[in-house]
Amino acid sequence: MSIRGKAFIAGAFEHPLREIPDRSTHQVVAEVALGALADAGLSLSDVDGYFCDASLGFGPLSMVDYLGIHPTHVDSTETGGSSYVVHVGHAAEAIAAGSCSVALVAMAGRPRSTAMRRPTVDEPTPDAVFESLWGMSGAVNGYALAATRHMHEFGTTSAQLAEVKVAASLHAQHNPNAFLPKPVTVEEVLDSPMISSPLHRQDCCVVTDGGGAVVVVSPEVARQLGRTSVKVLGHGETVKHADNGRIDLTYTGAVVSGPRAFEEAGVTPADIDYASIYDSFTITVIETIEDLGFCAKGEGGRFVSDGALVAPDGRLPFNTDGGGLCNNHPSNRGGMTKIIEAVRQLRGEAHEAVQVPDCTIALAHGTGGSIGTRMGSATLILGTADA
Repeated sequence: MSIRGKAFIAGAFEHPLREIPDRSTHQVVAEVALGALADAGLSLSDVDGYFCDASLGFGPLSMVDYLGIHPTHVDSTETGGSSYVVHVGHAAEAIAAGSCSVALVAMAGRPRSTAMRRPTVDEPTPDAVFESLWGMSGAVNGYALAATRHMHEFGTTSAQLAEVKVAASLHAQHNPNAFLPKPVTVEEVLDSPMISSPLHRQDCCVVTDGGGAVVVVSPEVARQLGRTSVKVLGHGETVKHADNGRIDLTYTGAVVSGPRAFEEAGVTPADIDYASIYDSFTITVIETIEDLGFCAKGEGGRFVSDGALVAPDGRLPFNTDGGGLCNNHPSNRGGMTKIIEAVRQLRGEAHEAVQVPDCTIALAHGTGGSIGTRMGSATLILGTADA
């Protein structure tokens, strides 16, 4: 069953704060949920589907009780940072199947206020038994391994990685809520402290509190609302893992999720006017651009050079809110903000300095986990109502 045109994003809201020490994470979820519903012209009583990850209590069981809603369909798929790109696809599938008609997809996190720590568990995951003791000591290390391999195989340079950060920073200066609103140069990226060679501090995403939500509705509901809605055209998802140690670090799960989304949407990479691409680290963007088909494998470093990612006139305008590198990366789950900025672009609501002219088709891609070990990848193709 295709979801093309079977669902629309009618509401979207991103929390304006990047440090939220005075509220619980549940309160932040409620704030972004109410913001997205208000944007759509709906209320909590209209919601019959709820989608979230499992990071808060019992996931949807805890949150629907907290919000006081009574959904007939819930989903707590967990794929890390790509979870909310997955959730929009699943919401569209549920709506197409008649399981719900107004799906609320909401997330929040406060890692800056609570310190980044994982809950203790009685039994570690299979990978943790080895990797936490003998392998990588932090998230950045896996991405550094991937960057090193990409450089070895294809001649990618640190300066080319830095171009990704530069583009994001040029966009962030127009976002009043961005955590890092100051533009930077390639030289400044290369001069920043080395975190895990070859990745410098400026190659790494920000750590922020915050959250966001979107409301996915049926075509019938969309027609009744006085709001410009964004059509869901295609969706793809996959898991790429370490293959018992035989992992190829030069590609991501986007090689599977991307083609599936493009096929369902009936479009090609050449049709994409704007792209929201998960940017946990600069290497994540370069590998993802290749794997989605915007350039050949190994050409990502050269592709992003010379302002190719800079809006509004670059070959592939990306992350016009500043992305995870400069704007917002709440609870390491930046897939939600990728969707929100794609919706803004398609509605013509991005900042005028970065609004892509005649933006008709947009892509949002999420990467969860680590491109150095195992990841959940999800690709979403969105369009204007007449796309």
